[in-house]
Amino acid sequence: MSLTFQPAGDLAVLVELDGAIGDALATRLRALEQLITERIPAVRETVPAFRSLLVYYDPLATGYAALCESIAAFDARAATAELPQARVVELPCCYSDPELGFELERAAGRLGLSTSELMDLHSSAEYLVYFIGFAPGQPYLTGTPERLVIPRLDTPRTSTPAGSVAIGGTQSCIYSVESPGGFWVIGRTPVPIYDRKSRDPILLRPGDRLRFRAIGRDEFDDIAAAIQRHTYAPRIS
Repeated sequence: MSLTFQPAGDLAVLVELDGAIGDALATRLRALEQLITERIPAVRETVPAFRSLLVYYDPLATGYAALCESIAAFDARAATAELPQARVVELPCCYSDPELGFELERAAGRLGLSTSELMDLHSSAEYLVYFIGFAPGQPYLTGTPERLVIPRLDTPRTSTPAGSVAIGGTQSCIYSVESPGGFWVIGRTPVPIYDRKSRDPILLRPGDRLRFRAIGRDEFDDIAAAIQRHTYAPRIS
């Protein structure tokens, strides 16, 4: 295992990790981020990606070289760091309604699958929440079945509804807020994964294991109504 460091302006360092994207690298990245934020007071913020960690620091409290040296030392301890136990989260997802999974049929055709095959493959997989980014609370998910690997849209759409469940490249994602996007929308969950009015606004956490439970439109509407009444919560164990 090795690290490389690059300055990112006067206030940050980009830490790049070696290794293939997957569970082992994700665990190492989470452990390194935890150690850095807990043990280096000069660190102000960390921003993870698939193979890197952007670390913002106070230049009056530490220097670039000293910070890199500390991070390298913590990386050597990342393999034995204690992380919070992974949660298992189940989210309902309506694939079958053409208003919600509005690109399901086109994506299935592009992949040479029936819509039922695509739904079954996607809902039977277990996904790893690798990190949160792009938009508030939006998860980057690994674990998409190989048969669902698909090029992203040639022309990204200017607006994607919040809750949209989508695939693109080797990833799956859930759009946490209405935003532009280039993934194929194959369904939607009625469960908000980002609620700015909530005491705990971000539902998913890095390291969570996520499964989708296929539901019909009637159950989607029932859950959405129950959420408005504050009588529904997703299954988390």
